[in-house]
Amino acid sequence: MPILPEPVQNLITAFERLPGIGPKSASRLAFYLLRATNDSAVQLADALTALKTSTGMCEVCFNITMAGQAVCDICGSSQRDESQVCVVEEPLDVLALERTGGFSGRYHVLHGVLSPIEGIGPDDLKIRPLVERVKAGKVREVILATNPSMEGDATALYLRNQLLPLGVHVTRLARGLPVGGELEYADQNTLLRALAGRQEMTS
Repeated sequence: MPILPEPVQNLITAFERLPGIGPKSASRLAFYLLRATNDSAVQLADALTALKTSTGMCEVCFNITMAGQAVCDICGSSQRDESQVCVVEEPLDVLALERTGGFSGRYHVLHGVLSPIEGIGPDDLKIRPLVERVKAGKVREVILATNPSMEGDATALYLRNQLLPLGVHVTRLARGLPVGGELEYADQNTLLRALAGRQEMTS
């Protein structure tokens, strides 16, 4: 016989599937919502629904945007330098770099990194559209801002080999970022130093 009512247990199970949430945290969240006002629970439910139904992906850089909006605000801005493209792993990395106020170019979101162990290859990432953007001729510099991890470095090396023959400058964020760290957790000064000290990637 179950100890908890099925709706409560189902919510705990759903929370446990989220990254960084263990059984205890999942239980605390579920019981917090159980005690919360109906309005709080409804607002959360509406926000979760809108997350899937009201968001889309930019057709140029693959960052998150509003549903029905083909191009994100950054790609659509005439104030951004289209000749400079910063390549990141995830949309959260765009937020981290934008908070620094030190980059005025545009972005390209890969939505992951190469990982043979997990079966993630070049065709599973947004690499081909990046190559096509460079081939179009408007991009002069590609800044590789993948995380300084083994997978991030391998992805940067692969991208360098794909992009250098196209005659574009390929740079990598300087090692002001800790090895094994992630952009979303880096402070603004560290990110600014890494951007300012990016290096040419040559063969």
